[in-house]
Amino acid sequence: MLTSLTDLCFSPIQATETKSLPKSMNETNHSRVTEFVLLGLSSSRELQPFLFLIFSLFYLAILLGNFLIILTVTSDSRLHTPMYFLLANLSFIDVCVASFATPKMIADSLVERKTISFDACLAQIFFVHLFTGSEMVLLVSMAYDRYVAICKPLHYMTIMSRGVCVVLVLISWFVGFIHTTSQLAFTVNLPFCGPNKVDSFFCDLPLVTKLACTDTYVVSLLIVADSGFLSLSSFLLLVVSYTVILVTVRNRSSASMAKARSTLTAHITVVTLFFGPCIFIYVWPFSSYSVDKVLAVFYTIFTPILNPVIYTLRNKEVKAAMSKLKSRYLKPGQVSVVIRNCFLET
Repeated sequence: MLTSLTDLCFSPIQATETKSLPKSMNETNHSRVTEFVLLGLSSSRELQPFLFLIFSLFYLAILLGNFLIILTVTSDSRLHTPMYFLLANLSFIDVCVASFATPKMIADSLVERKTISFDACLAQIFFVHLFTGSEMVLLVSMAYDRYVAICKPLHYMTIMSRGVCVVLVLISWFVGFIHTTSQLAFTVNLPFCGPNKVDSFFCDLPLVTKLACTDTYVVSLLIVADSGFLSLSSFLLLVVSYTVILVTVRNRSSASMAKARSTLTAHITVVTLFFGPCIFIYVWPFSSYSVDKVLAVFYTIFTPILNPVIYTLRNKEVKAAMSKLKSRYLKPGQVSVVIRNCFLET
């Protein structure tokens, strides 16, 4: 009798505990998002082969163009100056900006379901803000270099010494690291328990935070404030620097200023192409997802392509150094000889 009474009193509780525990555990296991689905640039299957081809060519052009600038600057002693040292570092960052997401986007164009793991998504967020933040500060350093060269030419080599140039590059990477760490801190602890579709070709931070299972209004404001502060402050510094430089150039009519005007035009074009999409995405509050995707393609792919073209076409020294490099390594008939030897060996 006592045994049956004990079973009657405690069996419902035990049954409830044994049933509720696995249920809560299952909810926990299924609530955490382990991967995200990238919707890409287009959902059209017929368009995917075209996207694969065109972006493969773009990425190859980015690698060849920027590595050619790095090779040209390092191999020609006449280009061992502060301006070209910073330019070579800009080319390296452009390769990094293009490489954090473009290879995956190219590979994803060949598959129907485009997925990325949670950790890989966080890695993309980390690298995109590291590279873009570093590039913003490096562009400010390049503007400072032009300011010293034009406004204080007699003290140029003293102010822009090799050590100062290295410090400027290290500062750009340090600021980029601080920026991306602060951005990632807003995201890493957010709960993701349901929606996992990112309407882009990479894990863009504003789009990922919208998928969290909590109110992200404050987090979104902090993200915009962080990115907006870095973008706008860098852009304003650039505007002030180039305004002072242009006023100085305008007041000097010597022939030496023609070269300064050409260099300034290239710098200002690069700054506009890079900062325009970044400021629009993170500062302008009314942009749509389709516009954001186009702008993201612009600053991750088109800007790294255009930078080598802009600096090469408008710079006689770089073109002369490239011609010298070509004559050194690609002598007339040398390529045909190499190809002929390869066929003979086979």
